[in-house]
Amino acid sequence: MAAGLLLVLSGPSGVGKTTIAHEMLRRFGGHFSVSATTRAPTNEEKNNVDYSFVSPEVFQQMIDQKLFIEFAQVFGRSWYGTPRQPVDAALARGELAVLDIDVQGAELVRDKYPDMLGIFILPPSEESLLTRLRQRGREDESAIQRRFRESTVEMQRARDNGIYNAFVINDDLTAAIEEVALLVSEKLKTHITQRAH
Repeated sequence: MAAGLLLVLSGPSGVGKTTIAHEMLRRFGGHFSVSATTRAPTNEEKNNVDYSFVSPEVFQQMIDQKLFIEFAQVFGRSWYGTPRQPVDAALARGELAVLDIDVQGAELVRDKYPDMLGIFILPPSEESLLTRLRQRGREDESAIQRRFRESTVEMQRARDNGIYNAFVINDDLTAAIEEVALLVSEKLKTHITQRAH
């Protein structure tokens, strides 16, 4: 059994997952898993900080070499994958490893790391999710509507698939962070107790 704790955070775009993930690392230390992707970066994104931006050829080589915990083509467009080595290294060091991935990815991770802590971050309502997507100002209305439809499907899949330990509603970011921190802290305690026996 890995010594560390694997925390998988999922939720629709704009729900605050990344902010929550980084706050967990600030509190508990550990490693944030930077996903590899074949999509182009936005103006704000930094390579190897937000994502590792790679060509489709490099991504295919990584698949062939079995370097991913999980990978998928998202919405029939770009490929995303979670590199295995940094996550396994963090767990071997007894650290917290945090993954910010979609439901499909989380299902694959649960198969390989059955004692992961899976938390799904929900918006207070579907209307508030739509508002948040618009406020990000990153996409035109048709792209926002498509992302919104994809998000509602993903939220339903998360409720149905039984792989998440908890659902946290991000109505108030501070409260959501505290709720996730409590779940992580409790899981770390049981983890340490199990290792002691």
